[in-house]
This record gives sequence, structure tokens and C-alpha cells, in this order.
Amino acid sequence: MPREMHLVGYCCVTPTWHNNGAWRHFESDGIEALNPERYENIARKLERGKFDGMFFVDVLMLNDMHGGSFAPNLRQPGQTWMLEPMQLLSAIARVTTHLGLSATMSTSFYHPYHIARSFATLDHMSGGRAAWNIVTSTNDNEARNFGKDALLDKAVRYDFADEVVEACQALWRSWDEGALIHDRENGIYADPSKVHYANYEGKFVRTRGPLTTPRSPQTSPVLMQAGSSDRGRQFAARWAEVVFTLHADKAHMKAFYDDLKGRVVEAGRDPGHCAILPGIDVVIGETESIAREKADYINSLVSAELGVAEISNAIGVDLSQYPLDKPLHDMEITQGARGMLDLILQGARDKTLRDAGYIWGVRQMAPQVVGTPAMIADFMQEYFEADACDGFIISPSLSPTAYAQFVAGVVPELQRRGIFRNDYRGRTFRENLRDHGGG
Repeated sequence: MPREMHLVGYCCVTPTWHNNGAWRHFESDGIEALNPERYENIARKLERGKFDGMFFVDVLMLNDMHGGSFAPNLRQPGQTWMLEPMQLLSAIARVTTHLGLSATMSTSFYHPYHIARSFATLDHMSGGRAAWNIVTSTNDNEARNFGKDALLDKAVRYDFADEVVEACQALWRSWDEGALIHDRENGIYADPSKVHYANYEGKFVRTRGPLTTPRSPQTSPVLMQAGSSDRGRQFAARWAEVVFTLHADKAHMKAFYDDLKGRVVEAGRDPGHCAILPGIDVVIGETESIAREKADYINSLVSAELGVAEISNAIGVDLSQYPLDKPLHDMEITQGARGMLDLILQGARDKTLRDAGYIWGVRQMAPQVVGTPAMIADFMQEYFEADACDGFIISPSLSPTAYAQFVAGVVPELQRRGIFRNDYRGRTFRENLRDHGGG
């Protein structure tokens, strides 16, 4: 069968996604950030478009790196995380039937038993559509919210995460298939011989088990991951079934794709069981000029100052000490922060910190793809057929309008070209990901 791309909708329980000013747009649903119907509405749209799933990013703190205050991220909210996504997904599971449902949960703060039980429950509630976006967390302030002084060293965090996933896998398998008998005549509900202690003990993690939740339809949720460091890629090669990544151009996407697929093979896994999906932001219009006009207006709502504050939070360096309008090449910025800023600006070192904040505020590090449905489909097809990706994480610059336009316009274009499914073929999230190659 021909290879078909996979699509996952990007979502946060925040006023807006990547574009930090989009919540101000008159069509935006950003002021409904606390209303579960907002996310149910998005999920229904994505399912009509035959998306593989929806993916909730999450952070466990109010960002306050910039100037030592969370005021910038409340005055102009951008991505200010407001609700716990697992509970939202439980509601969304009841209004969808095919869409995969992914939530972020950190291995640094949640015990494997809690993680395993939560996702097994969601998998039961959704009929086999749960996915876990595995993160190790990056900010010490998140650790302080959980009673810790700081995170573990980055390399150690991934070693810790390996053990958390191993422990979860043992817990998910502590109930054999067929353990539930439901024999009313003989009064036997479950076969005790098919339920086992996990007895997992690693260097960092241990759990006795068995899990209280019986084996779920997928046994384990689909595993997602977004690490791009060398250790992060090693972790993804071992575990990830979906990888979310951000790259500004096709060359960087292709290099990442080839490297990670090679690592998956070295880890003894089928590369077709790891779908690599770069994020793209889309602005869609009936004509190219209309699309450009829409993008110009949405981008005019962006706050460069908030963008700088968001960069401070992303790189862990307080950039409030630097003048906004001084060229970056004249600033003595720490090496780690310098590399990130250069990546954001794609080497344009004559830019200012304000420029960097604006670029981040428009699209973070994802390409903003602007055009008609056919033009958006052209972009996606080019990258897909160049083996730079297995599909895309779709982030609309304006929610929910761009979701609806993507489903109504771009999806039929992709289907007409034979590179995206016309209907769901699998019963579970994992089955749909593995259908027709690439993931």
C-alpha cells in the first residue's frame, strides 16, 4: 500500500498556541481557555479530518524566569498553562470515537504507578486511544513546585526516565490478557493466576504492583517524545512511537529524520513504528494574497516583549537585563542562550533581541506556512516525499478557525493526492499510526 502521512493536532490548555497574540483576534476562542467545550470542539474538527490524534503540551509552573516575575505571562498570556490535560482528555474521549488522545506527563515528578494507572484508565475510557507524551521537564521552578530544590542533571533525568517507562511497562503488563472472566455462574470475576506483581526495582525507581487497573485495549499507551539532544534522541530511539520536533527548514528536518530513524534501527526497532512529525503553523486563505493578509494581521497582534519573556523561560536565562533594541552580536549572552537565539534567528546576527522576541512570538521555532489549501498541501507533500518527515503536528496560528479551514481545505487536497487516509482503518491509536507505513 502507498505510504500515507500522519497528522496530529497541536493543543495546549492556554489562550493561544505558538502565536502569542492570536488570543486577541476577534475569531479566537482563546478567552474560552477554561471551558472544556473549546477542546471538545477542536477534537471533533480533527476527527472529521481523520487526524491520527490530538496532542496536549503541558508545563507545571507559571513562567517567571524573565525579570523574576510571572507578570509578563499573565498580562499578555501567550502559553500560560491553566488546566490539567488528562482530565480534559477524559471528557474528550466521550465525544470522539477514533481520535488518538495524548497528554504530557513528566517522569521527574510523577511516580510510575500514578502514570501507569492514569494512562491505563484513559485507554479504557477511550477504547484504546491513549498516548503519553513523555517529558523529563527542563525548569528548576517546576521542581520547586513539587518540593525539590532542582531537577536532576539532564543526562541523569533521561536515565531516570528510562526506568520510569520500564516500570510502567511492567505495571501495564501485570494483568494478562483474558484475566477478566466475568463468570457469573461460578462466581469468578477475574482469574488471579493471570494477575502478577511487577516487582520492578531499578537504580532510581521501584514499584511492587500489580496495577489496580486491568490490562487496557492497547496494553500500553502510544509513547510520544520531543527531545532533540543526543541523549533525548537515544531515549526516543528506544521508546518513542511518535516524535514531535521543530525545525525551520527541510534540510534540518531531513538531517534529524535520517539520524533518528538510524538510531531506531540500531535500537532493534522497526523504523516504521516511529512516526517523526515536525510542527508547522498554518494560515490559510482562499487566495495567496488573502492568506498573506490574514497572516500579517495575526502577526501584528504579537507582543515582541512577551516573546522575549517566553525565550527567557525556554532557555532558562533572564533576558530582561539586556536592551531590546541592541544588536545581538553586541551582547555578551551565555553560550547556551546564544545558540538558541541564533537558531531562532537562523543566523541573522544583525537582529535585535526585540526581533528575536517577535519571531518567537509569531511561531516559536516552527515554520509558519501561509497560503491556499493547495499551497499548504504542496509544502507538506514536498517534505513528506523527501523523507524529511512522516507527517506533521498541525498548529493553527488562529484557533479554532485554522483547524476548520485545514480540515475543509487541506485534508481533501492531501486525500486527492493519495498521501492521506480517506477514513480510519484501525481500532486504536497505535493501529492507525502503523497503518500504511511511515509510523
